[in-house]
Amino acid sequence: MPVVETVLGPVAAAELGEVDAHEHVFLRTPVNPGDEFLDTRKAAAELLRVAASGIRTVVDLTPVGLGRRPSQLAEVSRTSAIHIVAATGYHRSAHYPAAHWARHADDATLLDVLLDDLRVGVDSHDWDFPRPVPSPHKAGIIKLGASYHRIDHHEERWFAAGAAAARQTGVAVAVHTEVGTATHAALDLLDKHGVPAGRVLLAHTDRNPDPELHLELIARGAHLVYDTIGRIKYRPDSVVLDLIERMAEAGKLGHVCLGTDVGRKSSLSAYGGGPGMDVLGRDFVPRLRRRLGAAAVDTVLRYAPQALLAKSPLPCEGPRTGSAS
Repeated sequence: MPVVETVLGPVAAAELGEVDAHEHVFLRTPVNPGDEFLDTRKAAAELLRVAASGIRTVVDLTPVGLGRRPSQLAEVSRTSAIHIVAATGYHRSAHYPAAHWARHADDATLLDVLLDDLRVGVDSHDWDFPRPVPSPHKAGIIKLGASYHRIDHHEERWFAAGAAAARQTGVAVAVHTEVGTATHAALDLLDKHGVPAGRVLLAHTDRNPDPELHLELIARGAHLVYDTIGRIKYRPDSVVLDLIERMAEAGKLGHVCLGTDVGRKSSLSAYGGGPGMDVLGRDFVPRLRRRLGAAAVDTVLRYAPQALLAKSPLPCEGPRTGSAS
């Protein structure tokens, strides 16, 4: 039976229920100074709202060094009865200061960090202390990041480490694409390192709402996550509904997932902000159900993310020298 690693242990993929495929339960990054959210009680309150909206699983795509709190994630998961799939991996370069160890570590260390998070348990200090203290809570997905229209030399090394970890553990790879750019480049680089597009989730593709591009990416096998639901500063939610309808008309809805990717405390209800992490289930899903019906909702919230998140063994050979990069 296909399984997914959650912070409370392995769960059958079919038992995940409705999935918010891109979220952050705790986050601290120099990209958004002063907008971090690390309060456990407020995280629990936020996820209780998510549970009330009908979502049963949250994929927390916070990677190494950005405020991961594995023991607190487990506590919040128990309190809210929400499955949480935690991430390991490395974000785009902007999230790591010039002196950060991830910019200077050798390739073996970069890989060992990810494998420890996936096989032993996420480090309790989020790899920000000389001596690691592994928690019993394992990561279940790898998060990588690309810059705007390019993948820089640091990110290339982090992609290589992430791909090696994916090959050795069978977990999926999620990729931050800055405003939905460098998507083909990300798939090319992962393929070069032995990870096929069918094991890749491309984030923020709805911020570049180009249906022809989306269909090209899906034709390669990739999953897309439309994950800026409720964040109207980027575009109205009607644009996402139109995209989903276009993918459905093309028969490709099984490659689309949804999320809200709340990355600022000012967007969380528990901190007095909005639209809240529950906006997906609370507001967007009813609109999608009215437009495309219950079967479409089940596809993007259940079947597509469950298939992607389930561990799938990959060949462990090294990079393919003949691939495009």
